[in-house]
Amino acid sequence: MSETTRLTVNTPPRVALSKVPEITIWFWVIKILCTTVGESFADWINMTLGVGLVPTAVIFTFVLCVVLGCQMALNRYQPFAYWLTVVVLSVTGTLYTDILTDALGVPLAVSTAVFAVALAAVFGVWYARERTLSIHSIVTLPRESFYWVAILVTFALGTAVGDWTLELTGWGPGLSVLLPAGLIVAIAIGWRLGANAVLSFWLAYILTRPLGANLGDWLGLPKDEQGLGLGVAVTSVIFLVAILATVVYLSVTHADVIGAPDEPRAVRPGREKVMLGYFAVLAVATAALLTFAHAQPHATPSAESESGPTAIAPITAGQATAHFPAAEITNFRAITTQMLTQIQGGDQAGATTSAKNLETAWDADQSKLQAMDGATWTAIDGRIDAVLTAVRATDPDPAVETKTLSDLLSALQ
Repeated sequence: MSETTRLTVNTPPRVALSKVPEITIWFWVIKILCTTVGESFADWINMTLGVGLVPTAVIFTFVLCVVLGCQMALNRYQPFAYWLTVVVLSVTGTLYTDILTDALGVPLAVSTAVFAVALAAVFGVWYARERTLSIHSIVTLPRESFYWVAILVTFALGTAVGDWTLELTGWGPGLSVLLPAGLIVAIAIGWRLGANAVLSFWLAYILTRPLGANLGDWLGLPKDEQGLGLGVAVTSVIFLVAILATVVYLSVTHADVIGAPDEPRAVRPGREKVMLGYFAVLAVATAALLTFAHAQPHATPSAESESGPTAIAPITAGQATAHFPAAEITNFRAITTQMLTQIQGGDQAGATTSAKNLETAWDADQSKLQAMDGATWTAIDGRIDAVLTAVRATDPDPAVETKTLSDLLSALQ
């Protein structure tokens, strides 16, 4: 045997390094944190800075291309690059769903169905080409490409599912956290009992989107909206610091690095079939819960618009401008005027988008304005709530929308 031959025989085969992290508790913690920060940052650019929904989506699509290109150029998993990509994907997927809902007026039930079919198609093509959907096998460019496309669709699907759930139930942000959290725990139990690992992972991954978003709303929304009142800015900072601390920890300890593709867990077809039944029962129970919650009396847009005016605090002419900065009042008036123009022009979809802009801008300034004058803030807040419920009604009445907008403009004089 020649020296060359011996070297060839004795040289160990090259093992491709994984491009994704190991699935540990740290993975799920940072995934939820990224979801919350991503959505808050998108709202800040879209609403607070007034960039607009579609331009923001265009900006983040470009950023996504850059960040994803850098991530895919790496030859191994790097925590900062990977999680930055997840954050940007979270923002972009959410924006795509918001465009369908707010700008194009697509019902959330339809969006949910469309993204579910799209995700099934991605998985179908992925499996047909690679014969595996395991994230422990993300060691080639095609598999990584399928992986990121699937994640983008899961964010869009998770956004649609979460928003549709809130629309059906009327739950507050605190209560709405419990459903996705409980389902994730139930899925984890199913996985431990022998459910298919790939199916369990992707189901849980989808649910982290509504969980993270609802958690952020619960912490950031004011107390009179069933939140804890920390504010969007404070909540975003808290989650951002937590993300950075976790990523630094993982970068130092390498606790989530997959050194080589793992051997697949022993497949037990009988056990997996049983656990498929378990997941089916879980789905039926969830549907029954949502149906029950939907049937219960809760604040609907139409009901709020009927009872809202009697609960709105009085405000005198010039009160808003006397107590609040002119720049904020000018911004609120500009958005309100735009909404009124859209309603009068029959552009309900545009008015719905503007309503979201108004809501986000008002919430962003809440802590500052409420501290300046609580009574004035409460009076304007009630009028803004009346506008939002009128515009978001199942069957919007242009007369009611016009009245609430006119009342708000008068309060902002």
